[in-house]
Amino acid sequence: MATSRRVARVSELIRREVSQMLTRGIKDDRVGVGMVSVTNVVVSGDLQHAKIYVSVYGTEEAKAATMEGLVSATGYVRGELGRRLKLRRTPEVNFLEDRGLEQGDQVLNLLSKLRRDREDEVPPEDR
Repeated sequence: MATSRRVARVSELIRREVSQMLTRGIKDDRVGVGMVSVTNVVVSGDLQHAKIYVSVYGTEEAKAATMEGLVSATGYVRGELGRRLKLRRTPEVNFLEDRGLEQGDQVLNLLSKLRRDREDEVPPEDR
């Protein structure tokens, strides 16, 4: 088992390298359909598996196409990580869509709507 500092360091290195690959390394046209950014990388304690969370901006069709492109590029990404990071064993890579930003935006919109509704209920003379 690797130390937590090493796991965190490897996670950050993978995040940085995959971010660079997304901008100028992956040639699959589906990946360029939506704007993609790596939000988090979770590496297992034995450094054998890496979950790469990506945020995709665009329509649902663009998101689906982008995720398909990322899944098909998994072999390329793993091979590039092996060459760039010089680890003893390159972790298995798994791309997952991070919907946290969308969910946060929905919560903020609901809170704004609730505040507006409450303001509409208060009579003008009580304001």
